Amino acid sequence: MSTGYVGQGETLEIIAFRLHEQEFCVKTTSIREIRGWAPVTPIPHAPYEVIGVMNLRGTVIPIVDLAVKLGMAGTEANVRSAIVVTDVNGMTIGLLVDGVSDILTVPLDRLQPLPQATGPSSAFSDGIIAQGQTMICFLNLERMFGDDDAADWGMVA
Repeated sequence: MSTGYVGQGETLEIIAFRLHEQEFCVKTTSIREIRGWAPVTPIPHAPYEVIGVMNLRGTVIPIVDLAVKLGMAGTEANVRSAIVVTDVNGMTIGLLVDGVSDILTVPLDRLQPLPQATGPSSAFSDGIIAQGQTMICFLNLERMFGDDDAADWGMVA
């Protein structure tokens, strides 16, 4: 499996977050900002994973329940929840997560391929990072959110 990351001794800058007691992470280069939970405006007939929209300094962005996108049960937003605002494939998207855990720099050689698995999250993952006793699933947002999502959400990518 090729992850698109090369070079020995290189590092990976990640932001780790929780979804239903599991740890996930993404590259920090795709993150615009992290916001505390604020209620969103629901949109009729939106795709199931889109819980609504919010106004981000004059721009209306979709808010996606990342757990639902990964095939998990929906997230019950609360005061500890966070919205991770990302720029991916020309779209600005807010991702609802249970909470942000850490911002880490990890050696690239700690990114291990996923074991043979099935399910939506494995299709969106570039591997697993072992961090102490925790296994962090490294998500690839470019594969997760593509042109199909832009069309479904009425956005131009």
